Amino acid sequence: MTKNILLISTLDTKNIETEYLEAAINRVDGCTALLMDISMAAHSLGSPAISAAEVATSGGSSIAEINQSRERSKITATMIKGAVNIAEKLLAEKKIDAIIGLGGSTGSLMATDVMRALPFGLPKVMVSATAALPGLATRYIGTGDIMLFHTVIEIAGLSPLLKNVLERAAGAVTGMVNIDMIDNATVKTSSRKMIAMSQFGICEGCASAVRYRLEAQGYDVIGFSAAGVCDRAMEDMIGKGLFDAVIDLAPGGVGEHLLAGMRSAGPNRLEAAGRIGIPQIIAPSGINLMSPRKSRYKPDYHQRKKFDLDKLRTFLRLNGEEIVMVADEFARKLNAAAGPVKILLPLKGWSSIDGPESPIYEPETDHLFIERLKQKIDNPQVTIATFELNLEDEAFADRVVENLLHVLPR
Repeated sequence: MTKNILLISTLDTKNIETEYLEAAINRVDGCTALLMDISMAAHSLGSPAISAAEVATSGGSSIAEINQSRERSKITATMIKGAVNIAEKLLAEKKIDAIIGLGGSTGSLMATDVMRALPFGLPKVMVSATAALPGLATRYIGTGDIMLFHTVIEIAGLSPLLKNVLERAAGAVTGMVNIDMIDNATVKTSSRKMIAMSQFGICEGCASAVRYRLEAQGYDVIGFSAAGVCDRAMEDMIGKGLFDAVIDLAPGGVGEHLLAGMRSAGPNRLEAAGRIGIPQIIAPSGINLMSPRKSRYKPDYHQRKKFDLDKLRTFLRLNGEEIVMVADEFARKLNAAAGPVKILLPLKGWSSIDGPESPIYEPETDHLFIERLKQKIDNPQVTIATFELNLEDEAFADRVVENLLHVLPR
């Protein structure tokens, strides 16, 4: 069966390079490139399967308006919208099996926006000349499962070096579609229930213990690092119905967003599971900590209790006012939950670096969070339980598993 690979590029600036990549894909047995042009300047180059005019129309405009406009950000958004609409339609009709993009800064930003609109598991390759520029790699990838292929050299002219890059890129994407993969449709029809779990280094012991226990009982547990990107991706995937329940061991990204920390997981963290009504088990690892950029420290931050996780990351203790504010945000989000929520709160520390022997241990401040949450939660679906344990104790992992099995029987 032929594998169709959607190739996104701007033919007005990268026509011959795109044609070379298209030909390299087509030379692989069983693979066909489906070229989409997202150019915004007028041109008559190439013969794309999907023209820039079609993309503009799908985005709610016309190619004439796009070509004449000087509002760069507006027309870029229009072309991205049109490309997303077309790509989603092609995927729904099972007419594409992978996607690859080719571009510099603007082309990479546009193509990866399209890629992130497509589901996890679909092969995605971005061939970019600007992948290494500070800040752009994370912008291109975002929460998508995108392979970023750095060309190193500019995508300009068919030198032997660029041909080598394009041939390797073609080999990468065609190789992906020519292996047997477990796709999302197969996952969703599996008899095993899928559990999303947030975790971080400071609760790794608990996360591992929970995973081992649940896998032994026939569940699949999918972990997401709560560093601000993967936990944001977890929310997106929960919202798309991929999981049956959530174990949120490390929801600290909620407070980090409020306090502008480096682990901010965005404004929608802790909302998707409640919105669709699947069970949630919530533990507090990292809630009482923040990790602001050191260049943005406020004067009082230098006097805070702190823990240096490594030479790049330092956790600061939240003060009473901040932890109450975070509790209010948790309550606001969880009061809207349509499914069962169990909040499990250990009283002897909320992570491996937080306990009676730790320099950041401050149970009286943690107690403010607990009491505020109890005051503000008014959703009968939400229950709160406390335990004379540290979050990393084996017994706490047992409590997590027991509570999940109570609301999600096998």
